[in-house]
Amino acid sequence: MDQPVRASAGWSLNRISWTPVGAGALVAILIAPVLAVVTGVASDSGGLWPHLRSTVLPTYVGNTLWLALGVGVLSTLIGVSTAWLVTLCRFPGRRVLRWALLLPLAIPAYLGAYAYTDLLQFSGPVQTGLREVFGWERGDYWFPAVRSLPGAVVLLSVALYPYVYMAARAAFLEQSTCAIEAARTLGQGPWRTFFRIALPLARPSVAAGLTLVLMETLAEFGAVQYCAVDTFATGIYRTFTLPNQYALVGAAQLSSLLLVFVAMLVFAEAWFRRRARFHNMTTRLQDLPAWELRGVRSIACQAVCWTPVLLGFVVPLLVFGRLTVRGGDARAREMFVEMGRNSFVLAAVAAALTVILGLLLVSALRFHPTRPMRALLRVAGLGYAVPGAVLAIGVLIVLTSVDHWLRDGLAGTFGWSVGLLMSGTAVAVVYGYQTRFLAVAVNLMRASYSRIAPSLDGAARTLGRSPVGTLTHVHLPLLRGSLVAAAVLVFVDVIKELPATLMLRPFGMETLSVRVYQLASDERLAEASSGALAIILVGLLPVVILSWATEGRRSRGRVSRLRWRSPSDHTGLASPMAHAAEIDER
Repeated sequence: MDQPVRASAGWSLNRISWTPVGAGALVAILIAPVLAVVTGVASDSGGLWPHLRSTVLPTYVGNTLWLALGVGVLSTLIGVSTAWLVTLCRFPGRRVLRWALLLPLAIPAYLGAYAYTDLLQFSGPVQTGLREVFGWERGDYWFPAVRSLPGAVVLLSVALYPYVYMAARAAFLEQSTCAIEAARTLGQGPWRTFFRIALPLARPSVAAGLTLVLMETLAEFGAVQYCAVDTFATGIYRTFTLPNQYALVGAAQLSSLLLVFVAMLVFAEAWFRRRARFHNMTTRLQDLPAWELRGVRSIACQAVCWTPVLLGFVVPLLVFGRLTVRGGDARAREMFVEMGRNSFVLAAVAAALTVILGLLLVSALRFHPTRPMRALLRVAGLGYAVPGAVLAIGVLIVLTSVDHWLRDGLAGTFGWSVGLLMSGTAVAVVYGYQTRFLAVAVNLMRASYSRIAPSLDGAARTLGRSPVGTLTHVHLPLLRGSLVAAAVLVFVDVIKELPATLMLRPFGMETLSVRVYQLASDERLAEASSGALAIILVGLLPVVILSWATEGRRSRGRVSRLRWRSPSDHTGLASPMAHAAEIDER
């Protein structure tokens, strides 16, 4: 795609020679927080780092590894099994489950932790009901502890499995019909076909989805803290809030160690994809065969598929709905006016700026399809793989240095005495959002740009359009859908983001996520329910968009009773939205 664009467009490089330089400067600014965390390893911590290393670091490492292992295994089991069942099996409710299995994405993991803690704790309705029915007292029965490492594993798994589900479903939809038909001809049933044919072919996509799950697990702060599990994410925040002048340095050193785990995941996923070579030998994909399930098998299949939907979406929604009806937040109206406004303004500004910056970078690649430009876009997307707490530390390091430089410069030149101009303000929050979520906009717009024919660039040049004119009059109208989708996704991600907002927000400024976190930390879940419901409703927007992208066009045709056609997009690590295939009428 890139080389034909250069040849057909043919603009003089002198007219747009600023593009690579400007793109490089922009990426350097956006990636500076990550570099600041890495370079902070060598800073003097005043004895704080040796203390952390000898006391809490082994706990952080152990809990983080066990949490990642448990969530990775359980999320893969749920995501792969449900994707196979709704794709290659026929049973009642399959059409609804294809999009319903995405619904847990609407509920952040920390909200799920709050809901299940209220539901399953000793004073919650479940244990209270058991004691009333059986006449039990404290100590007469055993009940699993929600606030524990196993509890955190289950809660995160039912919240994050959709990443694996989307990746696996896309892979199953695009697999070769010949291989599956050959397995059926040789007498292989659904299970043997799954383990011997489908799963090995789907391994690269499943690995990509699993990598996203593990990254979200490493970045999770609210859920693991509420479950009383000490991980790197909670340790970074705890160290950052210490009354110690070296607290920021100690948090940066913990963050750099967490970055090592993130880098290992990224390189492992890239290595796995480099090694994997699974191609279809034909571009004409026929409809995949479907196995009819009846009786006990159909009931068991429905139970397997509906359970994660109920646990990951329905139950938390009902819990917060019940708490809201029974009382909710007495400051609900004030909260939605003040904190809702803060959340909306931050999210709107961040979304608009992210889309603009993403468009500049992607259009720069369009006009300069060179290896350095492709490398710049890959570097710009690294922030999505970095946990919010780590980015917050990096942002504070960068902006504090800038504030000190500005203060000294203004004082020496004009004699002005100024305080903090950037750190501790909304500028820091928006800056952190750009580094964190730029990859969302970049990946969506790159996918849309790939569908714009290079001949349109040549036609624009023939008609005398400059690169800027081509961007505004040709590209932007064709990119309108991806721009809106990117803005919506970034908007919702900002609304749900907790650690970066909590650590970077100005003093006294509260958002919906911060308000819910503070109330839940004070064991005031009933009051937190109103804000939690608001966040869930906003979180439904990307799920609706994703469901429309994967299922919406299917209504134009019918799926064959025995087979269906399934050309699909590949699911990549850097893309937060995995696209399943279109189902066409045979």
